[in-house]
Amino acid sequence: MNVKVVENEKELQDAFSVRRIVFIDEQNVPEEEEIDQFEEEAVHFVSYLEGAPIAAGRFRVVDGYGKVERICVLREARNTGSGKAIMKEIEAYAQKNGLHKLKLNAQTHAIPFYANLGYEAVSEEFLDAGIPHKTMIKKI
Repeated sequence: MNVKVVENEKELQDAFSVRRIVFIDEQNVPEEEEIDQFEEEAVHFVSYLEGAPIAAGRFRVVDGYGKVERICVLREARNTGSGKAIMKEIEAYAQKNGLHKLKLNAQTHAIPFYANLGYEAVSEEFLDAGIPHKTMIKKI
């Protein structure tokens, strides 16, 4: 498994491909909500297994926090450590860039995953794209 910061158009399209499969196809998120106005300012991450993209995520700086967004893993690659690997890469990137507070909006079914990585829920449940979420934070 190889997690990397997206450096070219092919890698960006690989990340978008994983996001489309997970969020648009599986979870029925409208494409205009999934691929949004923040794509150009975000730093994108993609994970490969044997040359094929299997996981993706993006990172932005918002209000002094490193904001972790759009974390997703293809169904066939779930429970392989690929989600944890992409999160660790994003956290390392944030630290390298002087950020010590991270925030994310977790789908409620994924809260245990993020909690195991040290994130703490700090909000009530809310809907995003019709899916229940909670905001979580972590100091690194």
